[in-house]
Amino acid sequence: MEKNKPARRDFIKLSALALGGLTVAPLAGIAQKTAKLITIKPTDKKLRIVCVGAHPGDPEFGCGGTMAKYSAAGHEVTFLYLTRGEASDPAKTRAEMAALRTKEAETACKILNASPQFAGQIDGDSILDKEWNEKMTNLIQAAKPDIVFTQWPLDSHPDHQVTGELALTAWVRSGRAFDLYFYEVNTGVETMAFTPTDYVDITAEHEKKKEAMFAHKTQDPVNTYNDYFKPLEEFRGLEAGVKMAEAFIHFKTTNGRAGIIGL
Repeated sequence: MEKNKPARRDFIKLSALALGGLTVAPLAGIAQKTAKLITIKPTDKKLRIVCVGAHPGDPEFGCGGTMAKYSAAGHEVTFLYLTRGEASDPAKTRAEMAALRTKEAETACKILNASPQFAGQIDGDSILDKEWNEKMTNLIQAAKPDIVFTQWPLDSHPDHQVTGELALTAWVRSGRAFDLYFYEVNTGVETMAFTPTDYVDITAEHEKKKEAMFAHKTQDPVNTYNDYFKPLEEFRGLEAGVKMAEAFIHFKTTNGRAGIIGL
């Protein structure tokens, strides 16, 4: 998630266009009949969750509520950042920004009880090639994940595109050994053609998510939340029939719906 992007106040209008012009009221009615609400269930198995993001803040902003739900249930959550957000402020050197945003990510992860990990790519210069496919596959497989969340590759931000593609390749190379979910960031401006298959009720977790988001002080988090993420959470909540929700696309090769494992 990067600041200085197109105005977020256009979110509702742009989202309506992205969703094919459906109006909110009929959409909410349909969603209440079809959406599967996910609740925490006791489990004997401690799940390993890896959430991949292009920049510090992407996992927190995109699905921080769901990650808070997992960690509160006793599961192991790792945030794997492709870059350290080096290029997000032209007034500072890349080294200065990397240090600032790394610290912000570490603070946010502490709030969500997640472990931060950095893949080593450079913000704005992300690479999708044979070497990085192998490197990211090895990083993800080393965590032995049960579930991987990553960014939707149909996105206007090249770093987001690369992040989604790298995780998808890791899933294929692993023999589809883990469940793969895509999350959205800045839908209607960056994330495109995102049609959710699953929703998570984050009504009880949204304050903790906000706290993690607000740890990213360089990203204008208050305005970012008020102008974009609050409307997004409420909009997805309307779709799912709850107050606030996060939405996902479950990438699978079989037909039928499946709830998010462990919640």
